[in-house]
Amino acid sequence: KKRVCVIGAGASGLTAIKCCIDEGLEPVCFEKSHDIGGLWRYEEKEKEGACVYNSTIINTSKEMMCYSDCPIPDEFPNYMHNTKIMEYFGIYAKKFNLMKHINFNTSVLSCEQEEKGSGEVKVKIRNEKTKETSDFEFDAVLVCVGHHADPYYPLDAFPGIEKFKGEYFHSHEYRKPQGYEGKRVLIVGVGNSGGDIAVELSRQAKQLYWSTRRGCWVMNRVSDQGLPVDIINTTRITTLALKLLPISWINNIVEKQLNARFDHQMYGLKPKHRFTGQHPTINDDVPNQILSGRIIMVENVAKFTEHEVEFKDGRREEIDVVVFATGYRFRFPFLSDSILEVNDNKCRLYKHMWPSSVKNNSLAIIGGIQPLGAINPISEMQCRWACRVFKGRLNDLPRPEVMDQSIDEQTSNMAALFYKSPRHTIQNMWYFYILSCNNCIFPHPRLNMTICSAQVLFGPCTPYQYRLHGVGKWGEARRMILTQDERIRHPLRTRKTSGSESSFPFGFILFILLAACVFYLVFC
Repeated sequence: KKRVCVIGAGASGLTAIKCCIDEGLEPVCFEKSHDIGGLWRYEEKEKEGACVYNSTIINTSKEMMCYSDCPIPDEFPNYMHNTKIMEYFGIYAKKFNLMKHINFNTSVLSCEQEEKGSGEVKVKIRNEKTKETSDFEFDAVLVCVGHHADPYYPLDAFPGIEKFKGEYFHSHEYRKPQGYEGKRVLIVGVGNSGGDIAVELSRQAKQLYWSTRRGCWVMNRVSDQGLPVDIINTTRITTLALKLLPISWINNIVEKQLNARFDHQMYGLKPKHRFTGQHPTINDDVPNQILSGRIIMVENVAKFTEHEVEFKDGRREEIDVVVFATGYRFRFPFLSDSILEVNDNKCRLYKHMWPSSVKNNSLAIIGGIQPLGAINPISEMQCRWACRVFKGRLNDLPRPEVMDQSIDEQTSNMAALFYKSPRHTIQNMWYFYILSCNNCIFPHPRLNMTICSAQVLFGPCTPYQYRLHGVGKWGEARRMILTQDERIRHPLRTRKTSGSESSFPFGFILFILLAACVFYLVFC
């Protein structure tokens, strides 16, 4: 039986273990900390690696973020607090008996591929309790460490920061809002973390200033009829529209919708880029806090003095605390440059997974991608593909030169869609990426003329769809698809009311489909 080293026991590592078991491989997981969960395991004190803040709620709904053969319990809320996510990981690990394969408090120090042989990898590990090191040899490796562990902290871009007498730190260190009462706080950066922390601290601080260099588009978690936004937006019909309609049309439609909620220009948030040019900020409370004066939008920082910050437009404000929500850089310190070299958040990976330099494709990077959507189903699909390659049940991947050509095309396509930034080197479109991985394993699910097929076509692209047919078919997949609407509504029914509930908003979806078909018939 082939042995596979799994590095990390977070969202990607857990499904990696499970997929290895499914393919008859022997997984051996090394987790640096004392428990599963990775990024989602909250700890009061700063921990090495990724960590959420105490109030973190996920930006993807439960039906879109679950593993494909382990639905999240009906009673769990649609957008889960980090404690609920950890509870779900525990359910998943127990259901498939994953814990026995994990070695906790164990760091991976290095991975080196044997020069001779058929691609075996030498792995050096260290027991963090005893500090003893050991060497192992594996047939393959799945790297599941994520990309939110190494804070990007560009202090050299902020003149005078060394003179500043106030407190400043990266959002990576933030935990709770207590202790900021009566202070004048500046948040630098308008990503999801910046938005969440700005809203939370604006309720405690004397005044909250939010600094942005480019601006951002802000999306609600709550969409039409109160449904989760990804349930509405991530359907095969809407993705067909993305393929057929000009990108300028898509931007016009979405930006009009977002500005109908609140005028981004009037609120000081309108970005320099179109909607598809950057990962949007997901936050329901930002406009409320700006409208009530608790958040004041300001320009990019020009320089710091001992007690003040001067902004690019000349405005000066006295500031007590600065939080740099400036994102992360990803790296793999245990991998040699001969396996994978990372420069300025760029690395060459075929399908964001496979280093072309690794012999016999015996090493894959899992979850090293930033989609507009949930990472769990993507990591699961990557692992299903990788494990079948390790097992020898799929044809070999393309030759290195073909991989390199594909990587160049992948980079070019993303550069055309997103503006140039370190955060956009691993960006990708959720549905198209997961579909491309799925098609590398087996053909696209068949769409028979059934009620289930209508749900697959018009409803949300939930992960169960990839268990309907073919390799890894799950007998419960069809039922999960037909009952997903009930699971969305279940946790909201805490008080009985009269009347009937509104149905899924197919009208807008059909309009988009019709527009796409008309454009295709006229111009293609």
